[in-house]
Amino acid sequence: MAGAASVMEDDSLISRLDRRLSVLEKFFALISGIAVFGLMVLAVVSVTGRQFFNRPLPGYVDWIELSMPIIAFLGVSYVQRLGGHVRMDIVVGQLKGRALWLAELVTTICVLILIVLLIWGSWAHFDRSFDFGAPNWSRDSTIDIGLPIWPAKLIVPVAFTVLALRLCLQIWGFGRAFIRNDDQPPAVPLILSAAEIAQMEAEILEEKSR
Repeated sequence: MAGAASVMEDDSLISRLDRRLSVLEKFFALISGIAVFGLMVLAVVSVTGRQFFNRPLPGYVDWIELSMPIIAFLGVSYVQRLGGHVRMDIVVGQLKGRALWLAELVTTICVLILIVLLIWGSWAHFDRSFDFGAPNWSRDSTIDIGLPIWPAKLIVPVAFTVLALRLCLQIWGFGRAFIRNDDQPPAVPLILSAAEIAQMEAEILEEKSR
């Protein structure tokens, strides 16, 4: 399981690209959060309508279906930047220096290969659904109120493309750190120890108390 991580920043090109990409990642994560909040509102409206007016929200399940890709995929690149995805640190956490950067480099390359394959497959899935000549440009729709499904399918390759860009940056960062044997390279997640996490939390509390 991944622990808390920090991302070092400096004036290097890779760090500038990291900060620019993080703006898009934060925007996508914000949209994902708004989608979660929107589903909560829809749930309240649907339950209230069912309980008090005997009229639940039409197409509630359809809206949930279309919102799931937004919630599940738009934030993956943002979490990848912070090193927040589930991972096994039993071995990697014991490595230091070039051995650590080499392990991170190899695993990140493997993830990038997988993501490229997922982009190809998810785009093909979207392409089968999208049709300019069909009503609502869609060959398929939801069961209840007939919402077009292609926008939800398009979100997946778009989110994975942003993730692929993030992985390319991290491959660059880990490779750069391996060659230079850097202690704290920029643009890659640096996993913090429990002591470092506690120190950061104490500093935040101290700043708030001032």
